Amino acid sequence: MANSGLGGVPAVVSVLFTAQASAVYSRLAGCLALLVCLVVAVRGYRLSVSCDDTDLTVRGFLRTRTIPRSGITEITDFPAVRWTDSSGRGHWSPLWVLRTSSRESARTTESKDRGVAALRRWLRRRHHV
Repeated sequence: MANSGLGGVPAVVSVLFTAQASAVYSRLAGCLALLVCLVVAVRGYRLSVSCDDTDLTVRGFLRTRTIPRSGITEITDFPAVRWTDSSGRGHWSPLWVLRTSSRESARTTESKDRGVAALRRWLRRRHHV
């Protein structure tokens, strides 16, 4: 729910701005900002990381990416996934759902740390599958 606030709070501001705006372009800009904020709010609520035997799926704020397990080179401390596509180009995909903050509870931070550790174990096991 907290991740939805990154879109939800600005959405309220967009509604207030649009409601008081008198010019057409100002209202259009307010509506466009509201649309973007709502997308970020919904995507924030649905942030996730999931894996199976062959792929890692990262659902981020703006897009969902499926990364082949064989192309993953590292799970970083950020946390993020470093990986290489089939053409050999390197990529970096942040794992926003596992990003810790000094303002969250110790229990939440520990849970996210366990999630990153589980991803690293999953990645190490690829050689044994």
